[in-house]
Amino acid sequence: MAAITAAMVKDLREQSGAGMMDCKKALAECDGDMDAAFELLRKNGAAKAEKKASRIAAEGICKVVVEGNTAVVLGVNSETDFVAKNEKFQTYVEKVAKQILNSNVNSIDELLTQPWAEDSSKTVNDIHVEMVATIGEKLSLRRFEKVTTDGFVVSYTHGGGRIGVIVEMAGEASDASKEAATNLAMQIAALNPKYVSRDEVSAEYIAHEKEILLAQIMNDPKESQKPEKVINGMIEGRVSKELKEICLLDQVYVKAEDGKQTVAKYLEQVSKETGSTLSVKKFVRFETGEGLEKKNEDFAAEVAAQMNA
Repeated sequence: MAAITAAMVKDLREQSGAGMMDCKKALAECDGDMDAAFELLRKNGAAKAEKKASRIAAEGICKVVVEGNTAVVLGVNSETDFVAKNEKFQTYVEKVAKQILNSNVNSIDELLTQPWAEDSSKTVNDIHVEMVATIGEKLSLRRFEKVTTDGFVVSYTHGGGRIGVIVEMAGEASDASKEAATNLAMQIAALNPKYVSRDEVSAEYIAHEKEILLAQIMNDPKESQKPEKVINGMIEGRVSKELKEICLLDQVYVKAEDGKQTVAKYLEQVSKETGSTLSVKKFVRFETGEGLEKKNEDFAAEVAAQMNA
């Protein structure tokens, strides 16, 4: 059996919001498997539906650049917030984002080998190494996503680059449509939906959530005694509630005057007012530090590993 350390219990507690003893017991039952222990806590009703990322508190910025019907969001990490606010660093990140916009690269590794747009005698990696030396701390070109559309794109940056959002829209690119799309970009930044609509949610995900909910009900002395039909209804209701939180179109629009209008209804309203059907095709949301898991290496080591690759 794997040894259960205090650090493991702490990480699981941070991710799940469950009590310390519940976390220790779950880890023991799952032989130290963190993911399995989280699932067990969910089935026991001791953990929330969404795992909180146990991650290193990384700094940096998310930069969004838009040109015509193409947009790029780039996430670059630094070690300190001070550097993230540095003008040279921000200018460098913007130049890298523009280079991605004007190229056909598909990965960070491929990007680093490209000639630098302002000096073809150097690669992007050469410039990156120079920037690390100039700034005085390790930097990581972490990830990017590029969106090109036959509709139109809008962007929104929150918290000085803490969050960057791109929204791809179908419909006429009128001022009113762009304003509506920007409102949605702000909503995506604030409420962090996972999908545009329920159509994107896989059957496997729904089945998994139903399995968790059934286990929670069976572990409840009162709820477990209810008729099967009632239990199935409870499960369907709870799944529907979760989908309203993670699907953009099902979310309540943050500026709804009545506090009830969904994003889908808001788009219907704007479409009627503009005379052009407006819909969300896709969105991309980057947040600084997102996905930096606490593994056996720290952030500095991760960046060093990339630099030495």
